[in-house]
Amino acid sequence: MCASFFDWIASSLGLSSNKMSIATYEEVLDLPNHPEKLLIDVRGVDEVKETGAIPTSINIPLDQVERAFAPETTTGEFEQLYGVPKPAFDRYIIMSCRTGRRSQMALDTITALGYTNPDPGI
Repeated sequence: MCASFFDWIASSLGLSSNKMSIATYEEVLDLPNHPEKLLIDVRGVDEVKETGAIPTSINIPLDQVERAFAPETTTGEFEQLYGVPKPAFDRYIIMSCRTGRRSQMALDTITALGYTNPDPGI
């Protein structure tokens, strides 16, 4: 019953039922040792300037996520805009924002584009 209730809340907020896994603080701290994982901060540029960037993250504001991960965006274009090669469809990607709502929206967007976001393990 609880799962159905949470699915109902998610759908009434316009969110999908894709469940976002939560990265632990320890996992984020250990990201420099795991280049196979990519941390994407989907906050706006002004918000990042105001509150600070998360170490090892790249900033792709939510309103740019769909275009950035679209199949027609080449690896070169992605790298020119964000400083890293475009991730493969099976790359482990951690989305970050202030409260989680934009992260879930970004995750839903890239999942719809074919990204599978598997956990390669630590």
